Amino acid sequence: MIKFPDFNPTIVHIGPLKIQWYALMYIISFVIGYFLLKKLYKERNLKITRADYENLFFYIMLGVIIGGRFGYVLFYNLKECIRNPLEIIAVWHGGMSFHGGMICSIFFGYLFCKKHKYNFYKLADPTVVVAPIGLALGRFGNFINGELYGRPTNLPWGMIFPGEDFARHPSQLYELFLEGVLLFVILLFLSRKKLRNGFIFWSFIFLYGLFRFLVEFVRQPDPQLGFIIGFLTMGQILSLLMIITAIIGFISIRKNPYLTDNKNKV
Repeated sequence: MIKFPDFNPTIVHIGPLKIQWYALMYIISFVIGYFLLKKLYKERNLKITRADYENLFFYIMLGVIIGGRFGYVLFYNLKECIRNPLEIIAVWHGGMSFHGGMICSIFFGYLFCKKHKYNFYKLADPTVVVAPIGLALGRFGNFINGELYGRPTNLPWGMIFPGEDFARHPSQLYELFLEGVLLFVILLFLSRKKLRNGFIFWSFIFLYGLFRFLVEFVRQPDPQLGFIIGFLTMGQILSLLMIITAIIGFISIRKNPYLTDNKNKV
């Protein structure tokens, strides 16, 4: 068994100023995403103005933050927020949902493409390639915080988290590898191939849903919810919906023409 490293979740705490590692992971992921996505757009020769690119990236960031918070409220903590509505904006108490952030950022991105007359899939395909970077860094932030850990285990790499005398699955690290590193490698590989518009986008939706569904079998269910239907957690239900939606998405793009090369105007 492995004892959880003695991490301090707070980087700086001076008077009212308090900077957490988890918040820093968000900032780092946005910075990396900004420059990497610009590079991917350039490689595909996607014709988008600098102003439009910066606006699009801003909308995506806004979607991640707003959707992440409201998704957590809706999917994981609705009763508490109904009792105390101020909890909805109390982001300092923690609570962000990937599924909520994903839905909102996709919606904002779609509205942007509709307004500025860009092809949604041609922008979305390279955009989702950078998403796993944020996922990986976010899970690392969860690990530093010692939160969202797994169920009890006797496996040699089981980790003893603070305040406990038994080992758990370090499910944050499982997700870091599957939803972060592995998913990024797969999507980057697909981005170098000649595929239908939308194939990479729906691959991201499908693979994240699959990886998250599997990890939830060893991740401790949220204490305020427990199991929702039988052995299924809220995360698994939402991930199943992603898998089903992605399958429908793959079917819907069958009539899209194959890309003849990576130099496509939007």
